[in-house]
Amino acid sequence: MIHYLKHTQIDKTRWDQCIIHAVNSRVYACSWYLDLVCPGWEALVEDDYKYVFPLTGNRKWGICYLYQPFFVQQLGLFSTELPSWPKLNEFLNAVPAKFRFIEIHLNVMNRPENSLISPELRINHELDLIPSYETLKGNYSQNTQRNLKKAKEAGVTLKRKMEADELVTLFKENFGKKEGKLRSCHYEIMRDLIQSCQKTGKGYLLGAYSPEGILSAAAFFVMDGSRIYYLFAASAPIARDNGAMFLLVDGFIREHSGQPLIFDFEGGNDPGVGRFYKGFGATGITYPVYRVNKLPGVIVRALYLYRKLRK
Repeated sequence: MIHYLKHTQIDKTRWDQCIIHAVNSRVYACSWYLDLVCPGWEALVEDDYKYVFPLTGNRKWGICYLYQPFFVQQLGLFSTELPSWPKLNEFLNAVPAKFRFIEIHLNVMNRPENSLISPELRINHELDLIPSYETLKGNYSQNTQRNLKKAKEAGVTLKRKMEADELVTLFKENFGKKEGKLRSCHYEIMRDLIQSCQKTGKGYLLGAYSPEGILSAAAFFVMDGSRIYYLFAASAPIARDNGAMFLLVDGFIREHSGQPLIFDFEGGNDPGVGRFYKGFGATGITYPVYRVNKLPGVIVRALYLYRKLRK
């Protein structure tokens, strides 16, 4: 029987044991990670934590809804066994009726078999790091090779000793201004994630600097089991000229090559970003988006108008 648990009812030790040993394990579903990105998250649990399904909910204008938190790519149903469609369907149907609107990302092993799921598929990119560095580099695109040569000629160097604020500021002053989705609270969450992962040895920062000591590109990597996530990255305009981000990713691959690890690039729906990842030999893998809208028509129209006016 599937049980709906409030946050305080969740046994986080059992929860994390399930996630750690799940065939579709992802760091996003670990209790410590969920606590940072969605405080008060709830859950669906069955068979003494053999199956778990996080519920990342919120309430606004009196409406309860499920959403995909920032810095969380995939959630959905996790289990030590490969989740079947009937089992996934049971959990989707067990989501409490109080959630009138749902828009969440399931994981790569949650494959729907009916029209309840939106046909939208999002793309992730992954690279198997088991081969030697020479073999991996041999699969780089010509564009990637050219940019690596450019970076070396420009004298770009890599350093690990940097502060979380350096990466966050670099993002805010560049891509963050154009994107406009992240607010101050989200940047605080990223700072907390970085600091938490650094304290526990689960993550580290890597920066690419010009010969003048200017930070050209930086990234935050999270390590969890056999998977390493390219969780948050940013670059300055100068990186287009000196190839800094290419050198940074190449340096990461060089350091971790020849090991039983998966380099999880995250993202990739944007064609330009996808080309960048594929340039290192990464392969695209899809995961589904699940949407349910039980809002009254008048609210749907009001939300539509609100979004139009904000543009």
